[in-house]
Amino acid sequence: MWKQLLAGIQIGNYQSIARAISLVENEVEGSNDFLQALPISKTPITGITGPPGAGKSTLTDALIGHWTAEGKKVAVLCIDPSSPFNMGALLGDRIRMSDWYNHPGVYIRSLATRGSLGGLHPYIIDITAILQAAGFDEIIVETVGVGQSEIDIAGLADTTVVVVVPEAGDEVQTMKAGLMEIADVFVVNKSDRPDADTFVKNLRLMMAPAFQVDHPIEVIKTVASQKEGIEALAKAIATHHQYMTVNHRKIWLLTERVYQLIARNRMKPYDKTAIYQALQAKVESSQFNLFSFVQEYSHIGKA
Repeated sequence: MWKQLLAGIQIGNYQSIARAISLVENEVEGSNDFLQALPISKTPITGITGPPGAGKSTLTDALIGHWTAEGKKVAVLCIDPSSPFNMGALLGDRIRMSDWYNHPGVYIRSLATRGSLGGLHPYIIDITAILQAAGFDEIIVETVGVGQSEIDIAGLADTTVVVVVPEAGDEVQTMKAGLMEIADVFVVNKSDRPDADTFVKNLRLMMAPAFQVDHPIEVIKTVASQKEGIEALAKAIATHHQYMTVNHRKIWLLTERVYQLIARNRMKPYDKTAIYQALQAKVESSQFNLFSFVQEYSHIGKA
């Protein structure tokens, strides 16, 4: 089964890709060996993140259009918020991208965060590796947009695009310790709104003293709904992809991926349903202490 799937993935068969992702998500026996057998690929991953309402989905849609017009094959992972009770996606597939679902050069998949605190999917590293093996020219990961905690994307994406809007002045101030520090490219979307130029100027000034890096962080103005500024954005992404050869930041990025995979493997003995059942039996007790429970349950998980 796995050999057939790998063969299908390598020729870009979308059914094989979808099947492999589902099997890996569900940790079907043999999935780890399958992942180790994936061919080496250097397809770059572009992460698109930013506060809710910034227009990330519209921007992603416009980028798909630009890249497919150049004859490129594009894969898109849309990370949706999930219900804390059943871990299913709340939003489903993005309506704005509906034009691409039958396009032969575009593969789109929605993934629920499944309670992941960083706004990503717990198997996102595995899934992007499958897409890289499938011969796509560009891979986009569009995140939930949960705000400052959504910095996990920096540990996955080769290039992180942070999308904001002109009205986000106060919001950007609070992002300094989070999204601002992970940006490789800034996009000021909906830049046809009043004061957009002033906002862009202030954003550049804000970055200048605090974010001294060995490559410039570009600030691109877009109106994604009108496809304005998309060519400049694609050029900025391509420039950063070329910069991201093996350097200090790339090694840290890979370090983060290794850390996440090791942490996930260590957590495998702990099942949320089992934790729920164990809590159900104890939480009503007047002697219940959360920290004592964690200590006790940690030993059970290791047993």
